[in-house]
Amino acid sequence: MSLITDISSQAAHAATQLALLDTATKNQVLTEMAQALRESKAFIIKENESDLAAARDNNLPGAMIDRLTLNDERIEAMAEGIEVIVSLDDPVGQLREITERPNGIKISKMRVPLGVVCMIYEARPNVTADAGALCFKSGNGVILRGGKEALKSSQAIASVMHKVLEKHGLPTALISVIPDPDRGLLMELMQQRDTIDLIIPRGGEGLINFVTENSTIPVIQHFKGVCHLYVDKDADLNVAINLLLNGKTQRTGVCNALEGLVVHQDIADEFLNLCAVVLRQEGVKVNADAKAAAYFDNATVLADDEFGEEYLDLEIAIKVVPDFAGAIDHIAKFGSNHTEVICTKDQAAAQLFQRSVDASVVMVNASSRFSDGSQLGLGAEIGIATTKLHAYGPMGLESLTTEKYLVNGEGQIRE
Repeated sequence: MSLITDISSQAAHAATQLALLDTATKNQVLTEMAQALRESKAFIIKENESDLAAARDNNLPGAMIDRLTLNDERIEAMAEGIEVIVSLDDPVGQLREITERPNGIKISKMRVPLGVVCMIYEARPNVTADAGALCFKSGNGVILRGGKEALKSSQAIASVMHKVLEKHGLPTALISVIPDPDRGLLMELMQQRDTIDLIIPRGGEGLINFVTENSTIPVIQHFKGVCHLYVDKDADLNVAINLLLNGKTQRTGVCNALEGLVVHQDIADEFLNLCAVVLRQEGVKVNADAKAAAYFDNATVLADDEFGEEYLDLEIAIKVVPDFAGAIDHIAKFGSNHTEVICTKDQAAAQLFQRSVDASVVMVNASSRFSDGSQLGLGAEIGIATTKLHAYGPMGLESLTTEKYLVNGEGQIRE
């Protein structure tokens, strides 16, 4: 038996044991995991420093190094995310009544775990804790295949969680980390359809395309985050500036950062003059259409087909549109179905924007940075699905379950 076959088989067997745990036991284990992460901060940060040193030696991009970095604050955020998961309702076993048929049989649906979830990710060690906790509470085993950039960090986090599992007599295979980032093992992992039920890749577009094209297991796709802020003609411009700065500059290397700014022509002169000041102060490189570029020093003028980039840096694309419909058209062409924001005081326009825009999260007068499982009350997220099957947007506990039919009768037979 190969390493990959052994890991996936053990995970599948462990998941059957997890399905028997009650909610109180799962919550106790997770509570102890959160505390164990806090108590192990020094160990985790030390292992993370090894990954960071290698990343710098290999000249990895700043956005990737930012995602890779762990510190006291980020480890505390992981622990708090697990505690929020503890506080959430357990979806496993929830019943939904459907109907009673004329012959007397009663039909309902019950939420059940998917089975084994495989996470494939790059420089995101926090995924180890988030995915481990979410899958545990939702009754799933999880296999974690991180990139070589975060291997020591991921193994350190998993080892802390394993100690809690062992304390409760549970198999560590419930949270399995592939110990070798070899690409050949990844190919083998994506063929384990007898033991793995779902693959969720998190990373760059290249990784997601590679997994989608090579996996024989269903894949939840999390493509690039080309998120826009549309500033409507009836916007509060002070609010719009705050949304722009928070969405673009708070943390650039994440998928919910703003990459595009769309401005209604009626307020373009006043608003873009404000933008020119604040974006220059923040060191943001501006790419823009000819109308918008005139307001900025050294702006790069974009052709109509050059929008839609995911910069993951202090860089943004700006487009002036003639009207509301022009904004919708631009977002439809260049968005990535991730997160879109409108700033407006016109409630009718806000509601039409939310109905019309095809994105997993559509916001009114709120920062794109809230498009995050922890910020939306999910505790943590296992990914943000930008395709619509079987989930759309940040995936929490319920998205890691499915429903099966329950039929109850009193001896009825089909005529």
